Amino acid sequence: MERIKYIDLFCGIGGFRIAMQEACLENDIIPECVFSSDIDTSCQVSYEANFNERPYGDITQINEDQIPDHDILFAGFPCQPFSIIGQRQGFNDIRGTLFFDIARILKTKKPKAFVLENVKQLVGHDKGKTLKVILSTLKDLGYYVNYAVLNALDYGLPQKRERVIIVGHREPIFYSFPSPIRPFKPLSEILETKVDPKHIASEYITDKRKFKHKSAYTTSIWHENKSGNICSYPYSCALRAGASYNYLLVNGERRLTPREMFRLQGFPDTYKIVVSDSNARRQAGNAVPVNVVKAVLLKLLPFVANSLDMTIVLRDYEVNLTR
Repeated sequence: MERIKYIDLFCGIGGFRIAMQEACLENDIIPECVFSSDIDTSCQVSYEANFNERPYGDITQINEDQIPDHDILFAGFPCQPFSIIGQRQGFNDIRGTLFFDIARILKTKKPKAFVLENVKQLVGHDKGKTLKVILSTLKDLGYYVNYAVLNALDYGLPQKRERVIIVGHREPIFYSFPSPIRPFKPLSEILETKVDPKHIASEYITDKRKFKHKSAYTTSIWHENKSGNICSYPYSCALRAGASYNYLLVNGERRLTPREMFRLQGFPDTYKIVVSDSNARRQAGNAVPVNVVKAVLLKLLPFVANSLDMTIVLRDYEVNLTR
């Protein structure tokens, strides 16, 4: 079996890692995470509880030479500088410059491939100039680069969550992003049958929303936007880390439980939730959709494995020449 080493930057609670584990299992590949990093101590706690590994902290304080060699780099770099929810300062926000920490690691370690994730607003930020800088930087480092905006709803998850995925490979390959996988999982497989009464919204909130809106669906998740408009669908609108407590309500009556939010992001029920409800809501809102990354990796891993095979062949050839 092939063994592929990878690093998990801005790892959060491990969405990339779970996707890698699941994709490798289907390809008879052994995944080995050789380095992980996230500055959020709450995420470090969740990550360690599930992977028995405490991520390193601030990546800006870690010398790239100290990072182990690896085949793939994963990074869901901070999205707040580009998000429509934030101030959209881009590279003017110090968090936006964290992309260049990814670049310095790629420059030094030269992995076979990388997968980066961010909010879809990155594509149009500053009239496309921000993404242009990111892509040109990656290409100047010697990578062939592709990007696409993918929706979790198209890959089996009942959540409308659009994210830009950037894939790079050092070899010229015919990589294409995965086709949509439908239908998405029904809410009946996501929602818990019994929930703690603490998740039930107040009578004032429920009466107010039901006065404004009538859902066309038996089971739905109601969404209220900043303007107070209410809509409902047989899926969830995007989970948000900093959303109001009653941003999403199941059938207009109760909030999502932590387990339901993690399910909406594709995390298996074996994933341990070891933090408070408020932290779990924030972590789920910041997480990468596991199904989306897995679909991307299922198409990328064969190329990485093949390039590793070629490296082994060339190394053996060079050894034979010296005999």
